[in-house]
Amino acid sequence: MAIHVVNEAKRCLQCKNPRCRTGCPINTPIPDMIRLFRENHLEEAGEMLFRNNPLSVICSLVCDHEKQCEGHCVLGIKGAPVHISSIENYISDSYLDRMELTPAPKKGQRVAIIGSGPAGITIAVLLAQRGYDVTLFESREKIGGVLRYGIPAFRLPKEILDRYKEQLLRLGIKIRPNTAIGQSLTVDDLQRDGYQAIFIGTGVWRPKKLGIPGESLGNVHFAIDYLVNPDVYDLGSDLVIIGAGNSAMDVARTALRKGVKHVTVFCRRNQAAASVREVEYAIADGVEFLYGARPVEITDDGVRYSQAEFDADGKVIALQEPRQFPATSVVVAVSQGAQNRIVSTTTGLKMTDHGLLATDGQGHTTRPGIFASGDVVLGARTVVEAVRYSRQVADEMDRYLQTLAHPADTPTE
Repeated sequence: MAIHVVNEAKRCLQCKNPRCRTGCPINTPIPDMIRLFRENHLEEAGEMLFRNNPLSVICSLVCDHEKQCEGHCVLGIKGAPVHISSIENYISDSYLDRMELTPAPKKGQRVAIIGSGPAGITIAVLLAQRGYDVTLFESREKIGGVLRYGIPAFRLPKEILDRYKEQLLRLGIKIRPNTAIGQSLTVDDLQRDGYQAIFIGTGVWRPKKLGIPGESLGNVHFAIDYLVNPDVYDLGSDLVIIGAGNSAMDVARTALRKGVKHVTVFCRRNQAAASVREVEYAIADGVEFLYGARPVEITDDGVRYSQAEFDADGKVIALQEPRQFPATSVVVAVSQGAQNRIVSTTTGLKMTDHGLLATDGQGHTTRPGIFASGDVVLGARTVVEAVRYSRQVADEMDRYLQTLAHPADTPTE
């Protein structure tokens, strides 16, 4: 490994008020994890990590650690922070195949999980451990959602998801691949067949448009579509990516690995929205950035754009006359929205003004017995945010199911 995790663990100061834990969105007990690891209790450390975050090994690879745990490490004030992500990855990766998850006695209640992304996997694991009969419905052939089809393998090896599948099956979770709820099967069908609670975690797979001329041309593609299967695309030698978030970085680095010679990222602002680490990796791979580039039209030969000029505060003070930037292909990477396949086939579900599934603060949708969390509720967010919210929703689903199993006595007249 590039980082010697034992030496990194020894650097931890075991702070009484651990800033690293405060910086973690899911409140991972980092000092306890490192202490157990240093005391050679790797399995106990792994069990603790998994109990706190069922996707610990995944988060150790894809989280924005510089802003979260490592960004808050006290050693980083004057030097290098403890490389917490490498320690967590070593522990959780080692534990993933060793763990023996034991579900509670069966409660005799069915739960449907629609979507096997971060939110769906998290809730499936938590509810199966509590004794519910869980079926996971996935529209594609393999589980993982955005983890498999939206994050490149050089950032998240897909074999990790295959190992997760084995753990899901050991827990007794049934998996139905290639089953898109809202087509042949609907939410009404699930409720007819005895699913007492249904969770929707279908993510955001509908690309957002720029709204400029040229987006329908044959040399234009959307980032989320490209990342699903890059091998079917012929982008030519020169690629322009419009947008500078983490998905744009994934497209840029993937395209270079697939044979594109030159990749230029158009960033409308004077800095990228992607994490510092992802931008640095992209630059190291050879990606070039054009800051302040405001596209006005996509053509067969590239992109026409206006160059913005900024003041010291990053505000636009001038826009130059449009000019042409040559490219063989263009990828639009300006976020995604939720599809409405389930909403359009289910009465009683409402969407927000932003096109996301409407819920209350605890994951209840506007139809009783149906819950949701993850990107389909929050918009495109991080994996750890999806896990954090989904833990709360799993608790709420558990409470709801218990009220069905043990309804309060109805007073008689």
